[in-house]
Amino acid sequence: MRGASRESLARALEALAGSTVTEELGTELFSVVTLLDSNGTLRRALTDPARPKAARTGLADQLLRGKISDTALALVVAAVEGRWSSSRDLGDALEKLSVDADVAYADGQRKLDELEDQLFRLERIIAAERALAAKLGDRGIPLAQRQELIRGLLAGKADATTVRLAERAVAGRGLSLAAALRSQQTAAAARRSASIATVRVAQDLSEAERTRLAEALGRQYGRQIQLNVIVDPSVVGGVRVDIGDDVIDGTIAARLDEASRRIAG
Repeated sequence: MRGASRESLARALEALAGSTVTEELGTELFSVVTLLDSNGTLRRALTDPARPKAARTGLADQLLRGKISDTALALVVAAVEGRWSSSRDLGDALEKLSVDADVAYADGQRKLDELEDQLFRLERIIAAERALAAKLGDRGIPLAQRQELIRGLLAGKADATTVRLAERAVAGRGLSLAAALRSQQTAAAARRSASIATVRVAQDLSEAERTRLAEALGRQYGRQIQLNVIVDPSVVGGVRVDIGDDVIDGTIAARLDEASRRIAG
């Protein structure tokens, strides 16, 4: 994305933060993404830098007014105002907005913690069930069937917002299902100005241990840290923490490997 597009997206995000976020807003925004993905001519018309801004926004307004809410339309128009490096970037931006909208709705319902936890648990279930992951990611199976499968998996076990985001992750616009779910978790963490730390341990941590670790990491990184704890029998003592590109490996196995390298060197 070019600088002007990033500014346009920032304005759209500000508009989202200042609006009344409804339960339907994320779905409305993603319906526009689906439309753009299926219509290359329209996508190019809305992103063509040779077309005046008024012509691009006017086209968006003409096509979408009355079909989506005024709030959703305002966000789409704000995004269309920008300049994009490629026509697909517009859809990517609106997809991000759709996730942010659902996260904002969950926050407004005081269900943000629940949403983060359910997305993380779903990611772990899919990681553990390879056959399920393969089926959900099989582009040879119609998307509607794969989304029906994820709805059945979550029926009675997850909040409606989690189900909507999971269906969107299954659509897989350039990301694997696991990567899409992680991206959604990151969006939820960002809503509270937090970062996600993936913690791998041989035995589960107590609440007190989780609190101490989160506080220690928070002091180190200067921001709130959300822990996602994975119990991994292959971890031999200690703990491994992944935060973005950073890895803190305090496991016994890691220390033994380091000692072996020093001896060999």
